[in-house]
Amino acid sequence: MTAGNRPFPSTAEAKLEMLTLINRAIAGAEQQPLPPYPVSAPLSPAEVLHQFEDRILDYKAAFTRVPAGEVARAIGAALGGARRVVVPPGLAAAWLPGGLDMLRDDPPLSHADLDRAEAVVTGCAVAVSETGTIILDHGPDQGRRALSLIPDLHVCLVREEQVVQTVRQAVDAVASGVRAGRPLTWLSGGSATSDIELVRVEGVHGPRRLHVIVVEA
Repeated sequence: MTAGNRPFPSTAEAKLEMLTLINRAIAGAEQQPLPPYPVSAPLSPAEVLHQFEDRILDYKAAFTRVPAGEVARAIGAALGGARRVVVPPGLAAAWLPGGLDMLRDDPPLSHADLDRAEAVVTGCAVAVSETGTIILDHGPDQGRRALSLIPDLHVCLVREEQVVQTVRQAVDAVASGVRAGRPLTWLSGGSATSDIELVRVEGVHGPRRLHVIVVEA
């Protein structure tokens, strides 16, 4: 194809021409220093936990804070009527209430089995109070990614000491898992998206409902 007497460039040629122009434009230019990384005023441990709760509730997720001895009761309440529940292999059995049809992902469950499950219960790697974000690095108490993406309800256990104030602290906390090749899943409330008309749809890319249980030290 041609434009007048000039042939249209191929995609590769157009890309090369664009990059060449960019390189010429920046050749010899001084590299500007990066802006300083924003640092928040440090909060006390109690303030960090309060901030985390505030952010979780702002995302319209559920929040419960309990002593370690009441975790099983809290999970049972969070599950409501859900009984067919996916559980990662490494999650402590003592934390789980009785009366559940537990689906242990060992050997790995099929996607059809996960789709029939009503809920999943996992731990986490770290949580961020400033953003209300929970990060999974898919260790033994969290299981593979599919477990926390398919069931409609995600009950996530967060130990008090896993809640940090900033994203930078959280990134440092999961760095070893990343170097080991484990993926990361970042959760900020239940899954929600909207189309071009801003119609909100929940549960498209992950669980529609999230219930966070903070376990006191």
